[in-house]
Amino acid sequence: MLPIIFLIIAVACVFAFFAAYLLLFRSRFPVADVEERETSRLSYPRRRFPMEKKDALPLIIITVVYAVVAFWGLGDRTAPTSFCTFSGEGQYAVVELPAETLISKVMYYSGLFNGNYFLQYSDDGENYTDAAVLEQKHSGVLKWHEQSLADVQKAAKYIRIISDSKLQMGELCLYDWAGDLIPTEGFVYDDACAGLFDERGLVPDSPSYLNGAYFDEIYHARTATEHIVGIYPYEVSHPPLGKLIIGLGIRAFGLNPFGWRFMGVLFGVLMLPFLYVFIKNLFGSTAISACGTAIFAFDFMHYVQTRIATIDTYGVFFILLMYFFMYRYITVPRDDPFTPKWKETLPLFLSGLSLGLGCASKWTAVYGGAGLALIWLLFRIARGRELCSTGHTGEHRIELVTNILQCAAFFVLIPAAIYYVSYWYYGTARGLHGDVSMLFSKEYAQIVLENQKFMFTYHAGVTATHPYSSRWYQWIVDGRPILYYLESLPDNYKSAFAAFMNPLVCWGGLLAIISMAWRTIRYHDGKALFILIGYLASLVPWMFISRITFEYHYFPCLIFLVLALCHVFNSFRLRDRHWKPKVYGAAGACILLFVLFYPVLSGIPAPRWYTDLLAWIPDAWPL
Repeated sequence: MLPIIFLIIAVACVFAFFAAYLLLFRSRFPVADVEERETSRLSYPRRRFPMEKKDALPLIIITVVYAVVAFWGLGDRTAPTSFCTFSGEGQYAVVELPAETLISKVMYYSGLFNGNYFLQYSDDGENYTDAAVLEQKHSGVLKWHEQSLADVQKAAKYIRIISDSKLQMGELCLYDWAGDLIPTEGFVYDDACAGLFDERGLVPDSPSYLNGAYFDEIYHARTATEHIVGIYPYEVSHPPLGKLIIGLGIRAFGLNPFGWRFMGVLFGVLMLPFLYVFIKNLFGSTAISACGTAIFAFDFMHYVQTRIATIDTYGVFFILLMYFFMYRYITVPRDDPFTPKWKETLPLFLSGLSLGLGCASKWTAVYGGAGLALIWLLFRIARGRELCSTGHTGEHRIELVTNILQCAAFFVLIPAAIYYVSYWYYGTARGLHGDVSMLFSKEYAQIVLENQKFMFTYHAGVTATHPYSSRWYQWIVDGRPILYYLESLPDNYKSAFAAFMNPLVCWGGLLAIISMAWRTIRYHDGKALFILIGYLASLVPWMFISRITFEYHYFPCLIFLVLALCHVFNSFRLRDRHWKPKVYGAAGACILLFVLFYPVLSGIPAPRWYTDLLAWIPDAWPL
């Protein structure tokens, strides 16, 4: 009953806030911002508010605090690094124990490749009997596994492990009948299998997300590793750049959970300064910039999604940059004779560059690119109307042709080149020479083309189901989070976390997006239209996709939900003398919910009675 009460209170607060927002427009309080006033026709935003010295402190505080929270408890910084490689079917490793011993269970750390190990016992080293099959499925790489052997109840002097294919195992741990780890002193084995017993200090008490891969890390962290070691990747259903970025963390910190998650958190942190400047450019308020950035930083989706080694974070980061630089482009003071041309060209170039990096990370950036194209088209129409109305028709034609050529270079040629070059490691893994000439070879072009065909047919033909899948109309109301991890613990505790949005941001943001449509129609608000286009570009394509989808696909929309909320905050600032308690209160409520929901976002052990209270929508929120 209590979760339902919390749900009702939260929904009531959101609607009360927006009721107060609507009342603003019945007030006769003078509006200080000319762009907030009703205009005769829709036009593009004309002003970009600059950063000020006073912005430095809140920006630094929010970024540093979030970085500490996000990096804390990210994952173990150590994992087995020396692997015993079984080169193919029938390859085996044998270890002789100091004495015949009853084995109660084994723990092993799996490396790359998929297949099975066959664990066998012997008392004479000649005749072996099967004891267990140790699986290394695609879902089991880069993690610890625990398997009971209690039903075998046979003493062994020799242990033999046989593989059925090429496999890697990082460590093998044997436990006696009392459940204690058997020391390796006295073990006799060949140097070829020394990697199975040389990192005993890294053995955890039990497998968890802290010491192994979870959810789609089994694909993306694995692929990042395969790029590094020169193996043709297992996962080729997404472009390579996101996995190459993940690989930078592995190169810096090693093949361990912290290493393969590091870059995601770093990019999550880097989003904050860009968003802060974006909000300040839009609205000119330090208070609103700080509130909006804090809301974004501590949103549930942003926190959880950037701490998992998947590629979505990089797509969202570059989508943010695409729109940030496009806004800076359309707000360049073009009629100022002292404005150098490079100040107009540079943000357009950076927007196109971000598009290329985003598309090479994940195809969802293409949706954002469609929004950019619409914003650019509307800008050109308004700009052309403005020049022609003042007798500068010739100047308009020259400017239009120049701009079209720039866009062809910045948004087509450069992104295509980035995308093409991102397949470099696919080529070297296939044996092509790793020099620039490789890019111009027919074989390399064929590799890239084949992968595009595969990705399209793969995503178009996915028919799989998942208990935590959801559709776009569920995302917009936080209807079905995706549970990433769940572990039952003693004393009725559990460790779990899910990916979903802060409900106040999700529901309040949806109403704010609706208000952006209203502001566009009623007040011809160019800023509102800019935000609305960005949101719809990231959401509408999913309405026509029939394949399995998840809540995290709504992550790019978070950028525009927060910008829409900041637009609402700005209306309070301009129209309400007592705006601060409302805006600060809304931001504080969002951060408070992050604190309350932290156990089901971070995986720290929590009593079930508490996590049950957080499941505001019973049977839909798997918390």
